[in-house]
Amino acid sequence: MRNILRALRPSSKPQAAPVDTTSLLPAQAVYAIGDIHGCVDLIDPLLARIDTDIGRRDNTPVHLVFLGDYVDRGPDSAGVLALLYEMAQKMPEMVTCLMGNHERMMLDFIDDPAGRGGRWLNNGGNETLASYGIGKVSPKAPLEDMTEAADALVAALPDGMEAWLRALPLQWQSGNLVCVHAAMNPARAPKEQHARTLLWGHRDFMSTPREDGVWVIHGHTIVKTPDITDKRIAIDTGAFRTGQLTAAAITEGVCRFL
Repeated sequence: MRNILRALRPSSKPQAAPVDTTSLLPAQAVYAIGDIHGCVDLIDPLLARIDTDIGRRDNTPVHLVFLGDYVDRGPDSAGVLALLYEMAQKMPEMVTCLMGNHERMMLDFIDDPAGRGGRWLNNGGNETLASYGIGKVSPKAPLEDMTEAADALVAALPDGMEAWLRALPLQWQSGNLVCVHAAMNPARAPKEQHARTLLWGHRDFMSTPREDGVWVIHGHTIVKTPDITDKRIAIDTGAFRTGQLTAAAITEGVCRFL
């Protein structure tokens, strides 16, 4: 009885005010997917939820946007890249994959293994190498070991995948919704953003609201639960740590999390 009465009492905790999303105006239904980080087993269940959600719509145009960071940390980066590459090739009009900073680091490792490879290896690169059957490499390994691993990675990538990775866009826009991996400079228009900001973040992104009516959805920074604050939508729920891969379903005036 005490538990029942307690449940009936008003909560003493302040309730969060509902977020006003009426100014969110994409030109189509957008499904944005957060950082996957090698967790290929989480993709199919999320795509199933998205597919069910799409099935409830009346022939509304739909676009899926993956927000980057497909590789590193999780156990099967190779599987993630293979799946996304296949989706992008078969449904280019419906699927966009953005570049994340971890894809950028992976390409830097390929281009300059001795000079820039250590950064990638220190941030989960060895998990990606392992998913392609390549042995662990120390971030301080000799030049020949770094080069050998980079060459092995290039050889292991399926035909066309390296070129696809290099061509991944840094942002995608529909209406007043801009999808990026990490952040945008709130003082610059979407098309004036620096690549480093889009991939790695900006010091003012989380603290300074935009004044141009643009909404930004992003990953990169892990949040306990998906969050909407000052026209910023954060959906990196740390899949490799939590087992939770999040998507946002966005239509005119509405943002829901799947």
